[in-house]
Amino acid sequence: MKVLLVNGSPHKEGCTYTALQEVAKTLEKEGIDTEIFWIGNKPLGGCIACMKCAELKKCVFNDTVNEFVEKAEYADAFIFGTPVHYAAAAGNIASFMDRAFYSASQAGKPDIYLYKPAATVISARRAGTTATYDQLNKYFGISQMPIISSRYWNMVHGRTPQDVKKDEEGMQSMRILARNMAYYLKCIQAGKEKGIKLPKQEQTIFTNFINN
Repeated sequence: MKVLLVNGSPHKEGCTYTALQEVAKTLEKEGIDTEIFWIGNKPLGGCIACMKCAELKKCVFNDTVNEFVEKAEYADAFIFGTPVHYAAAAGNIASFMDRAFYSASQAGKPDIYLYKPAATVISARRAGTTATYDQLNKYFGISQMPIISSRYWNMVHGRTPQDVKKDEEGMQSMRILARNMAYYLKCIQAGKEKGIKLPKQEQTIFTNFINN
């Protein structure tokens, strides 16, 4: 079993990474493999609704989004981390997730995320964490992904990695999140071994609010 942790910060080893590393370290102790995937700090454009992903089976912009989606096929769970910018997720991770989720669904690869547990990790100096937490969890809710929580909301506080390490409650939340994720993955594995089938999928129905 493997958890893919996504570092959505422009800083490769900053505060967000420090929190994700605490999660990864605990997951490894629980016997779960991990990989921290950094989206980089080059500008990432958002989805332009060109629908080329349906034809190409990947996003038309060949950057870290496509690299991630390839890895995501072989992951069993995900944790997306971001710093807070103006009480919201950093611009790059928002664009990244828009395209990573949409291109996979339009390319006929919904199973990349379907029923795989997911969580967010939010890093901030002071505020904006809960708004950002809500923002990222919406990607999972629309994709039939179980959302894994901790004892408190999955957040850490600090201006520097050293500050984050001093946030004892925040770091504890990261460890609890990791154990909860490991437990859920083990339950899924046990279910598979017992022959428990996944829920039946219905064909998607789209309802518009304006009738022609």
